[in-house]
Amino acid sequence: MELPVGGHPADKYQNPKTMKTRVIILLAIFLSAFALLPDRVIKGTVTDGSHTPIAGVNVSIQGGGSGTVTDRAGRFAIRVPNLARALVFKKTGYKSLTMPVTSDSVLNVALTQATLKTEELADQILDHSKQPGQAEKSLAFNRVAAAPATFSGAVMQMQVPTESYKPINENGFLSVGQQPVTTFSVDVDRAAYSNVRRFLNSGQMPPEDAVRIEEMINYFDYNYPQPAGEHPLAITTETTDSPWNPGLKLVHIGLQAKTVSTENLPASNLVFLIDVSGSMSDPNKLPLLKQAFKLLVDQLRAEDKISLVAYAGSAGLVLPPTAGSEKKVIKDALDKLEAGGSTAGGEGIELAYGLAKKHFLPKGNNRVILATDGDFNVGISNESELQKLIEEKRKAGIFLSVMGFGMGNYKDSHVETLADKGNGNYAYIDNIQEARKEFVQEFGGTLFTIAKDVKIQIEFNPAHVQAYRLIGYENRALRNDEFNDDQKDAGDMGSGHTVTAIYEIVPKGVQTSYIGTTEALKYQQNHVRATGDSDEMMTVKVRYKKPDSEKSILFDLPVKAATLAFEKCSENLRFASAVAEFGLLLRGSEYKGKATYADVIQRARAAFGKDEEGYRSEFVQLVKTAQSLDGSQETARK
Repeated sequence: MELPVGGHPADKYQNPKTMKTRVIILLAIFLSAFALLPDRVIKGTVTDGSHTPIAGVNVSIQGGGSGTVTDRAGRFAIRVPNLARALVFKKTGYKSLTMPVTSDSVLNVALTQATLKTEELADQILDHSKQPGQAEKSLAFNRVAAAPATFSGAVMQMQVPTESYKPINENGFLSVGQQPVTTFSVDVDRAAYSNVRRFLNSGQMPPEDAVRIEEMINYFDYNYPQPAGEHPLAITTETTDSPWNPGLKLVHIGLQAKTVSTENLPASNLVFLIDVSGSMSDPNKLPLLKQAFKLLVDQLRAEDKISLVAYAGSAGLVLPPTAGSEKKVIKDALDKLEAGGSTAGGEGIELAYGLAKKHFLPKGNNRVILATDGDFNVGISNESELQKLIEEKRKAGIFLSVMGFGMGNYKDSHVETLADKGNGNYAYIDNIQEARKEFVQEFGGTLFTIAKDVKIQIEFNPAHVQAYRLIGYENRALRNDEFNDDQKDAGDMGSGHTVTAIYEIVPKGVQTSYIGTTEALKYQQNHVRATGDSDEMMTVKVRYKKPDSEKSILFDLPVKAATLAFEKCSENLRFASAVAEFGLLLRGSEYKGKATYADVIQRARAAFGKDEEGYRSEFVQLVKTAQSLDGSQETARK
């Protein structure tokens, strides 16, 4: 038989099984080569039917794998394996959409708003309850949840399961004739705003007690002048007419901490204390936490040291003190963390503080950074015992910052208290963009204290002010005698931090239903006559301590009784007042007067300023969402 070149029989005489085998081998080689190609990144924007960007859309690979969420501008970027067939886009209130993966690297998507019936909404809630860590948690609902679009069918009363918030008894108006002096601690925490955002983006109105208006106002940056004198803090004030209560006025007080460049900040001794209990298994808890802390690791310098402690059923050292330059080592340690077990929070805190003390830097920044959903259920679970422990360590120069994660069993009341007692700040991380804000953009303010135990005391002149009320800061109120008490703890301010407070005042002679009649104090008449000719409306006093001192320093600023027209005031006042008005609406405040969502949107838009990061434009989108949800509730009530 004649053989072809190579010594093999001609194709037409070849065994069919042999041919099939060769085809399979060739196909396997081709697919293997294709699979070895590097992953690619697909970017795009998600909008609604009116081309408005949608934030918080979950973008995932069909069939599993990594995922991401859209930012406030509706943008996303996701790493996609070459064998992936489709991307899935999901957000509460919108119809889910599956888009095939093509050769394009840009994918712009438009979602359609969904009209949910009660049964469909209940199914979503039950699906959430079956997620890890939620199976045995009861659902006790008392707030209305709805899609941002229209809501058809009966309204279901509901509340986020087992979350806890401290009750807020809203500040009322106080008579200057009876109480001319008011005192409070500053608050640089911003957790309430990102937590409120989480509720609204998931199609729910937040619980009233989750709305701490001062934290919503202080979430945003304001353009206050830097301190120029001997103090690391500077005061700015403005007075205008109240936009929502005609006849009343607003006094805007801004406090600016000195900004120190990162290279001039002292070395850090940081201990990451990470909750890896079973309740942290959800994607928006431990997985997000790892991503967030990696952003912080990228900011560390060689002189900074970082340790890693994890706690669940028990606590343990995951990473001994490691130089900030060893970023891969630190990130690898974070990657190895897995959730499971109950929460020995107290034991973890003790171990973390012990580690911070062992490696204490006398002239450095010594801080424990606790990341948790706050659901401590094993160990020192008694809140007063934890407070005592944290207060003791604070006096030794070790501060505590708390980063809250997750939903469903989130214990806001718990973690807020711990941060307050630990001379630290408290933030709620609801997405990777918030982590970037906290750990990258505001790195210095988050970790490096410029002034501690900062207190503000204001004395009003009864010749110009009849009554006043502080908007927010209910859980930061101090007795007037505590202003001079250096043993009394107060809030701290970091590098570049701003604190904004807004008082609503009733001018002398103005009639309002917000205040009742009181008898004049017999022994204060001489004081009133003595101040009657003064053009000072009030005096703002500030006390603070240097980070390494226990003796406070006092300075003050008299404020004239001069009013600017609202439209002529700074963007600082105009935007901050819009946020305050939004907070009054969310809380259903009895002092909201003529406040409306439409007015909030209009005033906020007129005070955007540069808004380079888009936080102020995102705020307007949240107000629109609340307006839609609140409208659904009003319709249901009728």
